[in-house]
Amino acid sequence: MKTILTLALAATAFAGAASAQAPPWNGLNVPPAGPRARGPALGQAVSAAQAAVAECKSKTYIVTALIVDSVGQPVVMLSGDGAAYRTQYVAASKAAAVMKYKTTSGELVAKAKADPKLDAEIKANLEIGAARQGGVPLMSDGQLIGAFAVSGAPGGEKDEACVMAALAKFPLK
Repeated sequence: MKTILTLALAATAFAGAASAQAPPWNGLNVPPAGPRARGPALGQAVSAAQAAVAECKSKTYIVTALIVDSVGQPVVMLSGDGAAYRTQYVAASKAAAVMKYKTTSGELVAKAKADPKLDAEIKANLEIGAARQGGVPLMSDGQLIGAFAVSGAPGGEKDEACVMAALAKFPLK
């Protein structure tokens, strides 16, 4: 009985300490509501993502297109019918690379090949994991407002070509 009481008191103390450290949000551990960060407008982002998926599909590639805002949060993600689920993760890693290094993910691939220290840094970053071509920065008035990434084509240069074709039709600013 004494052991059970001691365990119950310890659990209560631990629970109290844990709840004291939790952020003062709404119990779901998410920040309070506020406006989305600066980035492309939703309508244009949806149109651009659809265009990228369609461009790749016209070349028989089944892909995922992801557009993120200026803090790297998704604005839109579209996965083509039959796209491998990992294309969502890979597109997110390409967008994260663009946001962190403020360059195309293809340029980052080239830099990482030439710089072992950068390559190790990229591989150690859990959001990126590996440098892969297929993500481009979205700029407005000289400021980074987001990233556009595609994943699923057989080669990052093909992913990036789908992004660029979509941006030619739907410039995101």
